[in-house]
Amino acid sequence: MELHNATPEQTQPKPPANVSRPMKGDDLARRLLLMAAQGLQVVGALPPTAVGKHVASQLLRSVTACGANYEEARGAESKRDFIHKLAITRKEAHETRYWLQLAEVSRLVTVGSLVGLLAEVDAVCRILGKSIATARANSGEASVS
Repeated sequence: MELHNATPEQTQPKPPANVSRPMKGDDLARRLLLMAAQGLQVVGALPPTAVGKHVASQLLRSVTACGANYEEARGAESKRDFIHKLAITRKEAHETRYWLQLAEVSRLVTVGSLVGLLAEVDAVCRILGKSIATARANSGEASVS
């Protein structure tokens, strides 16, 4: 799989200028946008077979839903709504990881070609999990993983 016309600056999130500062909403939004862009490149590289089209369709939906749902969370009407929409974002990220792994293990893409993207999806899942836990703690809502 080749990432068409993508420079490293476009496909990798920029590290924070100050590593010790907490991640801000705009930072995560940018990471989700870049993750979706990389996912779109994978979709474009999948074979036009029935299996490839199915995986492409599912991956296309889940990888783009991550950023869209996160933006919805940022505009939430309440703390409870925010937590719920973050949880949906995390579910979509987990689903994205599944479709990427399936594409790789079924050899729809070159084995090893998704290492960077899978690592980013894993990082995003962890960040979202921590964000949900923090939001729940701050709102007094019981934690449910």
